[in-house]
Amino acid sequence: MKQWIRNTMLAGMWLLPVVTHAVSCDAQAVSGALKASPREPANPALPTIFIVGDSTADISSDTANQGTAGVQGWGVFFPVFFDPSKVNVVNAARGGRSSRTFMSEGFWDKVILQMKPHDVVLIQLGQNDVFPVNDSTRARGTLPGTGPEIEEIDNMVTKKHETVHTYGWYIRKYVQDARAKGATPIVLSLTTRNVWKDGHVELGVGEYRQWARTVAQEEHNTDFVDVSAILGAEYEKFGQAKVNGLFHDRETVHMTTPGAYLAAQCIAAGLKGLPDAPVTTYLSALGQQLIPVK
Repeated sequence: MKQWIRNTMLAGMWLLPVVTHAVSCDAQAVSGALKASPREPANPALPTIFIVGDSTADISSDTANQGTAGVQGWGVFFPVFFDPSKVNVVNAARGGRSSRTFMSEGFWDKVILQMKPHDVVLIQLGQNDVFPVNDSTRARGTLPGTGPEIEEIDNMVTKKHETVHTYGWYIRKYVQDARAKGATPIVLSLTTRNVWKDGHVELGVGEYRQWARTVAQEEHNTDFVDVSAILGAEYEKFGQAKVNGLFHDRETVHMTTPGAYLAAQCIAAGLKGLPDAPVTTYLSALGQQLIPVK
């Protein structure tokens, strides 16, 4: 798989299939995407698509664009599927954050300040919610489920008292806050990990996939893109041996540059497949080639 990646990059072209359709992207465009992962709207007069996520979407500062087996986030390549004369794409994702700490560390407040009516907010958090609720290193975990349960803690990192909620509570607040600003929230299930059992890839991390779907349904049928299932279907077409080349050598969560590019394609295709497809009018020529996934 890695030799295939090197060959296609040296040829100046990637051909990564989304569903049954191959989409090409030249190496120059990919390199440019890595250099331009904006944190704020380039043209405030245009609508904006915000990416709210963790390291699986965030830009990595390594040299993945040079063909090394480094780590990269899908949000870096997502803008190539959209026309910058019609819409901004802001990658607000932050590595290492959970649905709780993206909010408690102030990153969500910054997004809200930039948000305006008719914007779109992609919400994909949960990879880091599995960690401890309170410890001396990150204190970033959330309570399981979607209910009103809380846990009162004295945060060992911030040294402040904190009320910790369920994963679903935080996702619900992102949705409600975006709607309060007149924006359109879209909930995404997590990127699929490189974890296999009996020849099949794991779909989602624990119950986070279903919890995200449940919150979307309960919040006035908010749009939901099942990224876990869409990526999982692609991975099963490739098989485990080839999928290993789409992930960092030493773990199962973080993607290489080709893996991140494939994830960006799949997410854009999933957005095209929504019943109301709120981003369709903003697609670039490349984005228009994608087959919608429902």
